[in-house]
Amino acid sequence: MSALSWLNTEAFTAVGQHIIWSDMLGNTIGLAALALGWRRSIWTWPAQFLSGLILVAANVSVQQAGGVGKQIVVIAVAVWGWQRWSSGRQQDQDGAVAVRFARLHERGYLLLGAVLGTLAVGGLFTAFPSLSWSPWADAYIFVGTVVAMVAQARGLVEFWLAWLLVDLVGVPLNFHSGLAFSGLIYVVYGALVLWGLRDWWLRSRTSAGPAIEGAAV
Repeated sequence: MSALSWLNTEAFTAVGQHIIWSDMLGNTIGLAALALGWRRSIWTWPAQFLSGLILVAANVSVQQAGGVGKQIVVIAVAVWGWQRWSSGRQQDQDGAVAVRFARLHERGYLLLGAVLGTLAVGGLFTAFPSLSWSPWADAYIFVGTVVAMVAQARGLVEFWLAWLLVDLVGVPLNFHSGLAFSGLIYVVYGALVLWGLRDWWLRSRTSAGPAIEGAAV
């Protein structure tokens, strides 16, 4: 049996839902990545990279081509985030990644990117139904995830708000798609996001600004 075949075999059944290994492992690692992000650990990015690789298999198992594309983008952004955080340009006085609230124009860019990205991806999924059975919800999660990761890479507190908005749609969509473990993990994500938001909010008051100010886009 190949690794891909094993990943897509059933791990167990819970409350009538069949849980496959790729769904369980990929999302468990993704949850760990979010916790590492809350701790501002650079290891959040390798964890997100590995989670994306495994979740490619999960989306293949339920024939969600759009989900596969999303995970490929997540993998690419994880590489970029790793490079950005490891460059040392965004460190505070304690050597950890400095965090801050986005400036007004940055929020505008994130919001504009989210709206235009969702329209573009949703239009693509609608034009090619084989990519997603729920084009607009999938597009919203796809683009929202990318926006959240970009904000995280830049050390923006709004990263947590973006994740919270993704969770609102991600929970019901994953349950409906048959990825029950993903749905359960998204519920846990919601609680961790609120905790992380509070922590980064408080840390943004003490993080050294100059390191962020000089960071390249």
